[in-house]
Amino acid sequence: MEPNERERYLRQIIFPSLGAAGQERLLAGRVVLIGCGANGTVMANTLARAGVGTLIIVDRDYVELNNLQRQVLFDEADVTRGMPKAIAAAEKLARVNSSIRIEGRAIDVNAENIEELIQGASLVLDGTDNFETRFLINDACVKNRIPWIYAGAVGSTGMTMTIVPYETACLRCIFQHEPPPGTLPTCDTAGVIAPIVNVMASLACAEAIKLLVGAGERNPGLIHVDVWENSFEVFAVTRRSDCVTCGQDRFEYLEGERPGATAVSLCGRNAIQVNPGRGHQLDLAAIAQRLSSAGSVSANEYLVRLTADNYELTIFPDARAIIKGTDDPAIARSLYSKYVGV
Repeated sequence: MEPNERERYLRQIIFPSLGAAGQERLLAGRVVLIGCGANGTVMANTLARAGVGTLIIVDRDYVELNNLQRQVLFDEADVTRGMPKAIAAAEKLARVNSSIRIEGRAIDVNAENIEELIQGASLVLDGTDNFETRFLINDACVKNRIPWIYAGAVGSTGMTMTIVPYETACLRCIFQHEPPPGTLPTCDTAGVIAPIVNVMASLACAEAIKLLVGAGERNPGLIHVDVWENSFEVFAVTRRSDCVTCGQDRFEYLEGERPGATAVSLCGRNAIQVNPGRGHQLDLAAIAQRLSSAGSVSANEYLVRLTADNYELTIFPDARAIIKGTDDPAIARSLYSKYVGV
C-alpha cells in the first residue's frame, strides 16, 4: 500500500476486523454492480470510498429529475445533460477516488453479455429493479461460482440476501418463479423513501466488504427491513436439492430456456412493443388503479393507457405493452420495468 492510500483508508485500517491486510484485499477486489439507481448509487459510492480496486458500473437508464430524491450520485446537471446513469456515476466517483479503476458501461444486461461483464469478478452486486434480471444474475453467478448480493427496496421496505454459489441458497431456492407482471409494487407506483434505500444498500455493502476481505459473520439468510414500522427480520434459508439452478445446474435464463421480455420496434410509429412472453393475464382494473399516481391513466376492458414522463404506455391483458415515444428497446424495457414491473 502506498503512503497516500494508507492515509486515505486509515479509519478502515484501524478497524480491528479489517486491518491493513483486509484493505489490501479490498484494493485487489473487482466488483461488478448491475444497476445504478437508488440502491446502486449508494453501493457504488460506499465501495469506491472504501477502496475496492476495480468497480464496474452497468446500467441501461439515464438520469431523470425524480431520481435526485434518493439516487445520491446524481445532480441537476446530469438531468439537464441527459446523462446515462452508469457514466454519470463513474464520473462522480472518479473525482472521489482517482486511485481505483472505475468503469461505467451504459448497456442493457442480457443473456448474451452478462458472462463477459462478470468475468474475473470477485463479487457481483444487485442494483436492479426487476426479477427477470436478478434471475439472470443468479444463473450467471452460480454457473461461474461468483458470490453475489441481492438487494431491493420499495416504499419503506427492503430485502437483501448474500449468495455464495453451492454454499448458500441461491435466489431461485427462495423465489422459484418470477412474480407475474403487474403484481409487485415498483418505486414508480408505490413510491420509495430514501432511508430504506440507504439501509438496504449499506447492509449489502457490509456484506460485500466482509466477502472481499474474507472476514466477519456472513448474513445468515434473507433480511427484511421496514423503516416506517421499525421492523428488522432475518429469515433462515437453506439450499433446495431440487432447485432448478443450484440443485440441477440448469441455467434457464442464461441459456434462453426461459426467454425474458422481448422489445420489438413498430415500424414508422416511434414505438416499441415489450412482451414478457410467458402467457400472463393481467387484472387491468388493478393495474389502472396502481398506476393512477404515476401519471394520466385511461382504461377500458381491453387495455390501460398511461401517459407519464413524455411517454405513452398501452398495456394489454396478456402483459404486452406498447411504449410510444421512443425507438430505443433499452428505454422501452426500462419503462416497462418501472410501471408494469417484471
